[in-house]
Amino acid sequence: MALTHPDTAGADWARYGRGQEIEPTPTSTLAAAFLAAVRLRADRVALRHKLRGLWRPITWAEYGEQVRRVALALAAAGFAPGDRVCILAENCPEWFFADLAVITSGGISVGIYATNAAEQVAYVLDDCGAQLIFVENEEQLDKVLQVRERVPALRRIVVFDMEGLRDFRDPMVTSFADFVDAGAQRPQAEAAQWIARAQAVAPDDTAILIYTSGTTGPPKGAMLTHANLVFQAAALHRVMPLTPQDELLSFLPLSHIAERLISVLRPIFAGAVVNFAENADTMAQNLRELSPTVFFAVPRIWEKFHARVTIAAQDGTALERFAFRAAFAVADRVAGLRAEGRVPPAWLRLAHALADRTVLHRTRKLIGLERARYVTTGAAPVAPELIRWCLALGLDMMQAYGMTEVAGVASLPPPGVRRHGTVGVALPGTEIRLSASGELLIRGPHVFRGYWNNPAKSAEAVVDGWLHSGDIARIDADGFIRIVDRLKDIIITSGGKNVSPSEIENELKFSPYVTDAVVIGDARPYLTALVMIDYDNVLRYAQDHAIPFTDYASLCAHERIQALIAAEVEAVNARFARVEQIKKFRLIDVQLTTEDEEFTPTLKLKRGVVARRHKALIDAMYAGDSGAQATPGTQAAGVAVDNP
Repeated sequence: MALTHPDTAGADWARYGRGQEIEPTPTSTLAAAFLAAVRLRADRVALRHKLRGLWRPITWAEYGEQVRRVALALAAAGFAPGDRVCILAENCPEWFFADLAVITSGGISVGIYATNAAEQVAYVLDDCGAQLIFVENEEQLDKVLQVRERVPALRRIVVFDMEGLRDFRDPMVTSFADFVDAGAQRPQAEAAQWIARAQAVAPDDTAILIYTSGTTGPPKGAMLTHANLVFQAAALHRVMPLTPQDELLSFLPLSHIAERLISVLRPIFAGAVVNFAENADTMAQNLRELSPTVFFAVPRIWEKFHARVTIAAQDGTALERFAFRAAFAVADRVAGLRAEGRVPPAWLRLAHALADRTVLHRTRKLIGLERARYVTTGAAPVAPELIRWCLALGLDMMQAYGMTEVAGVASLPPPGVRRHGTVGVALPGTEIRLSASGELLIRGPHVFRGYWNNPAKSAEAVVDGWLHSGDIARIDADGFIRIVDRLKDIIITSGGKNVSPSEIENELKFSPYVTDAVVIGDARPYLTALVMIDYDNVLRYAQDHAIPFTDYASLCAHERIQALIAAEVEAVNARFARVEQIKKFRLIDVQLTTEDEEFTPTLKLKRGVVARRHKALIDAMYAGDSGAQATPGTQAAGVAVDNP
């Protein structure tokens, strides 16, 4: 039987409040909604970005005018409804202007990750047949210039930031300022034609292409329609509403559906203010400056917050460490009781109030989330302990489940209900059921229309209206969903035992000294792991304990660091059955960054790439074994420790 959100059996569309909000309906489009938002909120602040050290506001009227000018410039360049335009840039106001100009002109906006290499940029440009691309700066321009001979459809390149390019001349390249000025000079009659184009956009028209990360093959462009996106706006408003008073921080890639949904789509309907982080390095500082009221981050970001708080507490005085432990013990107990639907006793509520006003409030302020009404995570598996830690901290954490092919979200916890280890229940208007093999199937108005130029893969993804998610899940009697793992990632050991690696990996990453891990063991006699240390925290540990090292590799190689990680692995092993325990591990002694091939743009490790590039480390962990269980004991071998 298919399960739907408990609120929505036979329910109509969510009713939005009046005032600054816009009600999405089944006949709405993103194009029409944006024009309505500009008219409704003209003088209200829509966006903020930092310029010369100061936060500069952009009103909805200014937002709309910039979109209008870009749209008219596109029309003058020969852009027609249905055409594709790519955007290759970090998050910035110009990204939004270009995106909405394309969408309101009846076109298809295609984001490209700013971390993509030139070859990957060429693939997306060629696959979608884009005639124009917006790029951020000289670095991104260079990528396009390297490959433009291989993308014959491309005719124009527009550059947001011309720093370093003042003397550059190329007939294909235009500055964004000149492009926008050209749009401003177009006659009023053309502006009327743009409005007519926006009004002519139909709900079933494709609005955006989101390219998958390509972990199992070439990236695929998921076609998301206006109807898909508007449905998300309506459904999410019922579970996690935004208001015009809310503040958001935009820092995750806009080429990913999660950030596009949160920063671009939802504020159009709800009116929340979007603030742009200056760059990845300043995100934490910008977060503390702004203290947003609603915040979304992928699990890796939350893991870093937890590690930072844990290490900061360890550096305190004995009294501060005691107060920290006591406050979190009280808060965790209260969170646990509330998750079970029980009311904490009066004495515990009083203790919790004291802890919240002191230790917990200061901790939230340290992160930059003291004003947060609620926070969410998703896009990758997360340890249940991390969710519980956030709830104990006083952050109303919601773990979302979704994917690009459902325009972002398929399930969320119902308002006021948090059940640990689950990703909530089906989003309003969404049906969810399990196949005979336990795969999660999804049906609803947000299911995408297919992959661009790839009917075979489209037919595999959606069968009889049901999207095959590729995830193994369990659903309890109340409709709460527990994701087990990706179907393709389930490990079957040589002894025939099925193991979910993500559960073990998430527990390992909960350690402040581990930033990532990949569990190995398919067709092997036992499980092993490749571990990435959290460099900042391990570095501090080494300094505090006078451990000598010269570089990242020598830090990983030191026996005391290996022993530190071995203790963390042992602690995780104690929570799992013997067949699920890590018998050996190796430390990856190369410091990986988001620019490396091993990572997806949303900071997930690509299991296949890691296994291929570090095959020698993996083989070393199984060398000499002929199907027997690993012998207990500790044995160092390069940057490795066999776990007892």
